[in-house]
Amino acid sequence: MIDENIKLEAGWRLESSYGKLPSLFYSKLGPSPVSEPELVILNDKLASAMGLNPDALRGQEAVDVFAGNRVPGGAEPLAQAYAGHQFGHFTMLGDGRALLLGEQLTPDGGRLDVQLKGSGRTPYSRGGDGRAALGPMLREYIISEAMHGLGIPTTRSLAVASTGEPVYREDMLQGAVLTRVAASHLRVGTFQYAAGAGTAEELRLLAEYAIERHYGGPGPGPEENRYVYLLREVLKRQAALIARWQLVGFIHGVMNTDNMTISGETIDYGPCAFMDTYDPATVFSSIDANGRYAYRNQPRIGVWNLARLAESLLPLLHEDDEQAVKLAEAVLSEFNGHFQSHYLSGMRAKLGLFGEEPEDEALIQELLKLMEEHCADYTNTFRALTLGQPAATGMGEVPAFGQWLEKWQGRLSRQKETEAASRELMRRSNPAVIPRNHRVEEALAAAAERSDYAVMERLLSVLADPYAYSPEQEAYAEPPAASDSPYQTYCGT
Repeated sequence: MIDENIKLEAGWRLESSYGKLPSLFYSKLGPSPVSEPELVILNDKLASAMGLNPDALRGQEAVDVFAGNRVPGGAEPLAQAYAGHQFGHFTMLGDGRALLLGEQLTPDGGRLDVQLKGSGRTPYSRGGDGRAALGPMLREYIISEAMHGLGIPTTRSLAVASTGEPVYREDMLQGAVLTRVAASHLRVGTFQYAAGAGTAEELRLLAEYAIERHYGGPGPGPEENRYVYLLREVLKRQAALIARWQLVGFIHGVMNTDNMTISGETIDYGPCAFMDTYDPATVFSSIDANGRYAYRNQPRIGVWNLARLAESLLPLLHEDDEQAVKLAEAVLSEFNGHFQSHYLSGMRAKLGLFGEEPEDEALIQELLKLMEEHCADYTNTFRALTLGQPAATGMGEVPAFGQWLEKWQGRLSRQKETEAASRELMRRSNPAVIPRNHRVEEALAAAAERSDYAVMERLLSVLADPYAYSPEQEAYAEPPAASDSPYQTYCGT
């Protein structure tokens, strides 16, 4: 039911530019109503930034929007079509349990997708029920907002509503719907779908839409191929994004091509997690048996995914197939340079280093090797160095670490910036807290099993400003107790 009153009271200003693309790219349909919707959590700050009224969004009619029982005026719900490589295997996909309500026009002139996740079956459900469980939706809320606090481009979470209906997986679980906000939901897989199922003209229209939506700015120069420009700009954003993941120890867990956005935002928080003990081979996902998406492999997989985007764009890059491939390869060859630039710059900042010296990369790699050999906690090692407490790294008695400290201090002494400036740079670059896996699980268990949301709210509070180094964050910086079984994550159910 479309409700103009909700639009006016809540502040919805929805349009559907995506719905103006050819119908190949979507199926128009409404969400499936639920029996007893209740608001679980609302992101007041995000709502206000979007031009929405948080008070009005707590009213039952607005909660009905978050659950899929009503649709605000201006919305044109649709499920997006896309394809993708999942763990290296190509398959046809699409929004099997999500609906794009439209794009909110924000007070600052922006345009943000508003999507319901878990709102029922769509033509792309592939036999699924189109529903979602409360725990995984709250998990996405926590991790996506933590990523935002860390300053990493990400989709955001506006609200989670419970449905009052069960979902059946291995067990019976509480149903819920997440309202996700994104710069857009365009994916590499959207282009793969267009290249495989559409015409050359439909592919071109999608590319033009992506350029206008995300890369309008100055745009390509008069002599530059517009679609080479698009590929290069996506590559640059993805190189920067993955470098930022590496710098905070974030492991996405499911870097399929349908989970790589054209905007350069992190999307899909199913089996993701943050490293505790530093180990480049770390994998959390229960279904990633071969470590395809391990921490150390993320940059390589980023290039692989971008190559799939390049393949999809080949008909637009040049009318001659051989020339199109050469243009694509030339762009793809730029990834490592962009990634290394962002990564090394970020690692220098984590160590309080200004400027560049030829030995910096070796200094960084030596520290990481020591951390791996001595099972040091990734986040807390840099936190301890930031606080001037090297013994708190757990490597205080290691002679090689003492030698490394001397090299580091020597490097610091050669720069003109003061020690205070270096410490401040480190504080801005090293989070005091991350969403520790045991803390996230603690919050989810309290919410899903006991309807106790206070644990989650406290966690979200300390994650909102991870660089604060506040007393309230101390307990949340503690790593988990030793366990005989490794932590595992699962794709959102």
